[in-house]
Amino acid sequence: MKPADDFLDPHFLKSRGKRAVTRFRAIWISDVHLGTTGCQAARLLEFLQHTESDTLYLVGDIVDGWQLKRRWYWDQIHNNVVQSVLKKAKKGTEVIFIPGNHDEAIRQFIDLDFGGIRIRDELVHVTAQGKRMLVLHGDRFDGVIACAKWLAYVGDTLYTLILKINQVFNKWRARAGLPYWSLSQYLKLKVKNAVSYISSFEHALASEARKRNVDGVICGHIHKPEIRDIEGITYCNDGDWVESLTALVEDLSGELRLVTWHEIVMPPIHAKQEELGEVCVLPS
Repeated sequence: MKPADDFLDPHFLKSRGKRAVTRFRAIWISDVHLGTTGCQAARLLEFLQHTESDTLYLVGDIVDGWQLKRRWYWDQIHNNVVQSVLKKAKKGTEVIFIPGNHDEAIRQFIDLDFGGIRIRDELVHVTAQGKRMLVLHGDRFDGVIACAKWLAYVGDTLYTLILKINQVFNKWRARAGLPYWSLSQYLKLKVKNAVSYISSFEHALASEARKRNVDGVICGHIHKPEIRDIEGITYCNDGDWVESLTALVEDLSGELRLVTWHEIVMPPIHAKQEELGEVCVLPS
């Protein structure tokens, strides 16, 4: 991932009032989990307002149907995120929604279009550099989902509990002037079985891309942002909007990279100019 200053290239920014808008050829976001208290909807909304793209991919688990079945939760900011996406579609952005396991009910509408949003099971995206990238959510390559869905529900319940603990813990850290820290991300990186699970998932997706004779794969599902080469296949995971707050983007030259909410919404130069009441506009 390149440093935040790289995203302030004048070819990518334009003025819209006091907001710097970063333009990409394509953006991939997934695992938003609208309908849960853990969803960082306000930050996603800011990200959507600060970016434009020819194509916006929603790579599954945008709405968390599992949690909504247990307990209804839908804040106004969640409506605002949906409206923002619909507005982009209306203004000409190609919006493609690939349902995941948490919003699997929408899979019954695959190959249909609603409100300018195309619903697809998977597809191949061709970058400006000519690379063919298979795009799918990835849950079908998760052994737990495929073989023991009941265990996935248990895991989801435990994950929700960890997020609640994390929220309380980070409120205390914020009062102490400490930065955000993710308990679940820490556990994923430290627990041997979790690391093995992630690696197996990544290699399974890369293997599928190789079978399809494409150059790489773009997915979500496991909430771990990543771009890496796996035996000649480019594996990309766009992360999530519960903890990592990341998206995968393709710039106008065709390069794929990961970006974070903070890099897009509050890059160093932009943040300083906002403090001074200036508009972040660079000469073309």
